[in-house]
Amino acid sequence: MKRRDPSHLSFNTLCVHGSGGADPATGAVSTPIYQSSTFAFGSAEEGAAIFAGEREGYFYTRLGNPTQAAFEREMAFLERGEAALATGSGMAATTTAVFTLVRAGDNIVAAHTLYGGTHKLFNELLPRFGVEARTIDANDPEALARAVDKKTKLLFVETPANPTLSIVDLRLCARECRRHGIPLIVDNTFATPYYQRPLELGADIVIHSATKYIGGHGDTVAGVIVGKKDFVKQARFEMIRDLGGILSPFNAWLLLRGLKTLPVRMERHSENAMQIAQFLHFHPKVARVWYPGLRTHPQHEIAAGQMSGFGGMLAFELKGGRAAGGTLLNSVELMTLAVSLGDCDTLIEHPASMTHSTYSSEELAAVGIGDGLVRLSVGIEGVQDLIADLDQALARVPA
Repeated sequence: MKRRDPSHLSFNTLCVHGSGGADPATGAVSTPIYQSSTFAFGSAEEGAAIFAGEREGYFYTRLGNPTQAAFEREMAFLERGEAALATGSGMAATTTAVFTLVRAGDNIVAAHTLYGGTHKLFNELLPRFGVEARTIDANDPEALARAVDKKTKLLFVETPANPTLSIVDLRLCARECRRHGIPLIVDNTFATPYYQRPLELGADIVIHSATKYIGGHGDTVAGVIVGKKDFVKQARFEMIRDLGGILSPFNAWLLLRGLKTLPVRMERHSENAMQIAQFLHFHPKVARVWYPGLRTHPQHEIAAGQMSGFGGMLAFELKGGRAAGGTLLNSVELMTLAVSLGDCDTLIEHPASMTHSTYSSEELAAVGIGDGLVRLSVGIEGVQDLIADLDQALARVPA
């Protein structure tokens, strides 16, 4: 299958046409769903060679499937990586990437603002296996230097971070990780490769909760890891083989479908989010808005230097605290009160009691997640309809 040179084609075109065109086995323009658990060998010798890794081929879907492989190929292509590994969820991508690199007695360093599930993994599950997680301000090289020792195996960051949209300087982190001899893992879920490509900025490994913008329609749960071929192979045959966090062929097909419209969706998400952020910035009941596209965002310049757009996620703090947040969430009429993000429809939630409820009150305060913080995954609806919904809901919040 001919691999397309991405240097002269736009990202939009690459998303539609992919890295190599039609399905090599059948010529199908839309990748078929290879819904099979196992694959026949032409001979005993062929089966032995595939199992030994001496010959490419499929033998069991837990370790590879043509539909999975097509999705992996496209994600590696779009992220400018050597290879990719599809997983059954975003958390499966995180756990697979991290556990591939650590052993009992090791430690990892992580940015202090993370998705609640990742925070729980690092602070509750890893210690059960003898691995310590140390949290820092990832934009502070001295903090990283203090945290790293000879047993440190990686630095893990999200940018933009969930839910405060804080930005990590990826060039700075990559430089410092090289100085300390550790890999940099970046969760690129919020930005997607359309707006940010961490590998081009010096990162070693990129992960996504592909459930979100990659799928884009709220109908699949998936994850993906992108990195060097050797690392991806190690993750597949050391972690996925034995722990089994695989992606089904049907979900891989849904993700391939989602990639074709990723640029169009991301542009609308971002345009809508900017207008909503500006509306909220001037609203008298809103204390603060977190959106990297606003010049008032503390890391706006960093975001502008490493992202080509600012995405569809934003957060805002209501002056009335938890009570005001509850009133707002119970008053929206068009937006959907639900966790997750990246769907076509707008989702609204309360991080402190929902997605980030794994944090202690002290940890929430330390990373700026207040009782009145509301997270918004801005959809692709008409933006004036969304603003009108927020306006009427905010009108019900006591002054």
